[in-house]
Order: sequence, then C-alpha cells, then structure tokens
Amino acid sequence: MGAPFAIAPAAPPCFIAAEHHLSIPLAMLLVFGSAKLLAELFERAGQPGIVGEILAGIVIGPSVFGWIAPNELLHALSELGVMFLLFRVGLEVKPSELVQVGGTALMVAVLGVALPFVLGWAIMAAWGYPRVESIFVGAAMVATSVGITAQVLAAKGLLQLRASRIILGAAVIDDILGLLVLAIVSGFATGRVNVLDITLTATAALGTTALVATLGTRTMRRIVPRLSQSLRAGEVQFNVALVLLFALALLATYARMAAIIGAFLAGMALAESVSTRVNDLSAGVAELLVPFFLVGIGLQVDLGAVASPSLMILAAAVLIAAVASKWIGCGIAAAPLGWTEAMRIGVGMVPRGEVGMVVAQIGLSMGVIEKSVYGVVVFMAVATTLIAPPLLKMFYRGVRPIAVEERFQIG
Repeated sequence: MGAPFAIAPAAPPCFIAAEHHLSIPLAMLLVFGSAKLLAELFERAGQPGIVGEILAGIVIGPSVFGWIAPNELLHALSELGVMFLLFRVGLEVKPSELVQVGGTALMVAVLGVALPFVLGWAIMAAWGYPRVESIFVGAAMVATSVGITAQVLAAKGLLQLRASRIILGAAVIDDILGLLVLAIVSGFATGRVNVLDITLTATAALGTTALVATLGTRTMRRIVPRLSQSLRAGEVQFNVALVLLFALALLATYARMAAIIGAFLAGMALAESVSTRVNDLSAGVAELLVPFFLVGIGLQVDLGAVASPSLMILAAAVLIAAVASKWIGCGIAAAPLGWTEAMRIGVGMVPRGEVGMVVAQIGLSMGVIEKSVYGVVVFMAVATTLIAPPLLKMFYRGVRPIAVEERFQIG
C-alpha cells in the first residue's frame, strides 16, 4: 500500500497530485480531530453531530482546503468503521424482533427500491441521457446506507422502537434487492443478462441471511459460554465476537452482499449470548473508526463536478427525487402503522451514502456513465446523507431513549 494519506501544497486550496505525504499519526489527527470538532459544534447548535463529521470531510477534502484526499488506508479505516457500527447495532437487535416486523420491512424495502429506480431512470431520460446511463443512475438511487440512520438511532438509544427495527430489517432486504438490481443493470450494460447467475446470487444472499438469522442465536448461546470457560487469553467474549464479525463479513462478501450486512448479522447472532462488556468494547472501537467512515463520505465530494448551471439543475432534480422516492415510497408501505411511524421509517431509509457512490463507480469503470453524471450521483449520495440526520431528529423528537439495562437481556 502506498502512502496512507496525500496532502496538497499549501498555496492552492485544492488537492493536487500526491507530492507530499503525511505521517499516519498526523493524518489520523487531521481526520479524527476535525470530525470531532465539527461534531461538537453541531451538537452545541442543536444538530446531529454526524452531520458535522461528514462536513469535516468536505472541508478538509479536495472541495475546500484540499488538505487530504481519499486513498487506500482511509478507505480501509472507513470500511472497518462502518462494520463495527453495524456490529454494534446488531448487538442491540434480536432476530425475533426483526421477524415480528418482517412483513412490513419487506414492503418498505420493495417500494423503497422500485420508486427510486423508476424516478432516477425517468429524470435522466428526460434530460436526454442514454438508456444505459439512465438506468445506472436509477440503480445508484436504490440502496439505503443503513450506517447513517443506525448511527443516529444508536446514539439516541432508539434502536428498540418498532420503526427503528423496521428500518433495519428493510435495509437488509434493501441491500439484497439492490444487489439484484445492480446485477441486472450491469448485465444489461454489457448485453449479457445471466439469469442463472442472478438467481444464484439471490439464493446465496437470501440463504446466508436466513441461516444466520434463524440458527445464529441458538448456536452462539451454546458456543459462547463454553468458550468463555475454556479460553483464557484476553477478553474472551470480545475476541470470539470479533472472529464471528470478520467471518460473517467475509461470508457476506462471498454471497455478494455488503460486508456490513455480515457484521450486522454477527452482532444479532450474539445479542443474547454475550455480556454488555462486549458492547462497551465494540463501542470504543467504533468511536475511533466511525469518524473515518463519515469523513470519507465528505471527502468524495467534488463541488466542481456539478458547477455548471445545467448540472446543478440536474443534481437538484436527482436529489429531490432521491429524498422523495424513499420518504414517500417507504412511508406508503408503512402507512398502516400510522402517520408518525410512516414518516420515521421513510426518513430513515433516505441516506444513500457510500452505497450509491459504489454503484456509480461501477458504471464509470464500465464506461457507461460520464464523469459529470458520476459527480451528480456523488452529490446526491452525500446530500441525502446530510439531510437524513436532522429529519430523523425532528421526527423522533420527544421519544424516550431505551436504557442500557432495558436493551440487554442476557440469555
């Protein structure tokens, strides 16, 4: 791996090719320190700190000061950060709780995939873009970045609410549906839609999720106590939890899902078999690593990519469609639960974060979308990520947090 972080010369305010290199400690200080500084300022202003951490990436990144740019090490820390975030969330959710809201979560996920895809495709087609490019933008608008919503809800102790559980369940289903949409769209772009491959992908993804969700908890109830008694090295339960986290993240990757889904399933499998000590240690690791995930989102922003008036109008249209399609589509699916619950669920499914950018990056690498369109998708992904936390705070206002002792029922 090359230099971990790259820095621009001091004179120009934008990022220039890597000619100077920051040491790892200084680079981590810059990312972590700026994230926590802006998070504190936003919290004091009555806004979610997560918004400040994402904006920190925009401020120190190529769009503003150009002090630091995305690279392999930062990407690795970001991946670890979001994995630990979803693992922590999984530790606070029991499989039985997700099963209880499974039907609603399925409807939320389906409408939350179909409506954004159609709207994204329609907007790009109306702007005169080719069909393949249009459907790739639609595909980039499909998947929810559950890490953002999970961070907001976890910080407020609200993961046990019905709306929160529906959001988490829908996000897992959403990831699988988004995977299938991407497989179909990629096949369409190359002129080879492989039905067998798509079917195998769907089967592997669904099978992995169902297997862990149904058997994982029972298996861990038997294994964890035995290992706790027989092993002596360090924090035994935490070590076991880490092994399971990375193993299921790897399994999810082989099943062509996001690694964070595996991390979430690992936490859920351990939710009833480990002590609160494991959650405390996981929270400490996440506190270090999650800012790199959030700052990394901001670093992806290139304001110059949407600087022309026509692209700004297109970016605004795509953003409005991205927010409205999830909010309305997922809200309609949850309407039987009441207006308040429907609004919470709709808002919780709005962030696209890194997921949309990955889809657009695939389209860019395949040569089927232009760099300007990629810039529009990145703008949409980051903007939806910034919009969601304040909306979540508004719709969850006045809700009592769940105390730690209420959340952890050790079996």
